[in-house]
Amino acid sequence: MTESGLNVRLKQAAPIPLDVDLTCAPGEMLVLVGPSGSGKSSILRAIAGLLRAKNGCIACNGAVWFDAAKGIGVSPQRRRVGFVFQHYVLFPHLTALGNVIEALIDLPRAQREHRARDLLARVHLDGLELRRPMELSGGQQQRVAVARALAREPNVLLLDEPFSAVDRLTRERLYRELAELRRELAMPVVLVTHDLDEAQMLADRMSVLYQGRTLQTGAPLEVMTRPRTAQVAQLVGMKNVFRARVISHDNERAITIIEWRGRRLEVRLQAAFAPGSQVTWAIPRGQLILHRRDRPSRGESENPVAGVVAEFVRLGENAAVAIHVGGTDKPPLFMLIPLHVAQRNNVRPGADVVVSLLGHGIHLMPPDEARGSPQRKRRRTQPAANTVT
Repeated sequence: MTESGLNVRLKQAAPIPLDVDLTCAPGEMLVLVGPSGSGKSSILRAIAGLLRAKNGCIACNGAVWFDAAKGIGVSPQRRRVGFVFQHYVLFPHLTALGNVIEALIDLPRAQREHRARDLLARVHLDGLELRRPMELSGGQQQRVAVARALAREPNVLLLDEPFSAVDRLTRERLYRELAELRRELAMPVVLVTHDLDEAQMLADRMSVLYQGRTLQTGAPLEVMTRPRTAQVAQLVGMKNVFRARVISHDNERAITIIEWRGRRLEVRLQAAFAPGSQVTWAIPRGQLILHRRDRPSRGESENPVAGVVAEFVRLGENAAVAIHVGGTDKPPLFMLIPLHVAQRNNVRPGADVVVSLLGHGIHLMPPDEARGSPQRKRRRTQPAANTVT
């Protein structure tokens, strides 16, 4: 484990399965994503000392908080962790000021009110100090919870779905405020969320979890566009996931050639996969280009694929389009295009279209798991990954 920042290793089979290896540097925000039951909140509780794993260790800035092998288990009070719960858990009978003062037990009584007012001002609650939780909006309650979490000058800040109880406009404002606050904090921040857009917006690094196990950790863009496995691809919402066969590699052109549904696709060079091997490949929806009907457009010479529109769904100013390629018995390609582009090109169910699959956006992975794998069992609760040819 490194000396600075937060280092977490947890492993147990029951009652809550955990197989976790996480790090978070000072000033960094690590975001944990995954379906319900993946262990995200349990990890936060273990860091805070509210849950004791069977095996593993937790250290922060060189101080060991938990080591199962050595019998070390520092109390939650001594860990100095700031914890913002999903429903804030404010004292209903106390004012915003009173809620923050309650967390300042280490300060002399005469200094507590002044410090509490400073913290409330820091989260933009000037003038609302004497309001009780029921007199505050959801966003204002969340700010009180953050001020209270910071009151103890914590070593780590933990945020458990802190934006889930507020509307979208309030949420976007809170995102900006959290980003501003983070620039002032020289501590690790670990955020749990189900919202992938939220994770991409806020995270320095993202960790994808399933059944208590860390599947992949990295920069959000890397995880979202270059998942390690088909299972990770599904968990981060990628819909274009298929099987193919590697044909060859061309080092001079820096491309790999794969065969998919009788077509040869040129993708960015990924020489780790041997010619003749089966692979899973994925492409984000934004890496598909619709060919214009009136004149050629940039990228049309790159992996052009003809198909028939299967679905057309308007999403505000955009349209989600599903395209059958090679027959209606195979899972479609999915793309998202501006609504005006769809209308100009007469994109509608049953229309013939041609799209290009941008080679630099095609990512190869090991062959996906067998049909009985967990990713196939989760189809009722997770977006399906089309891991078939």
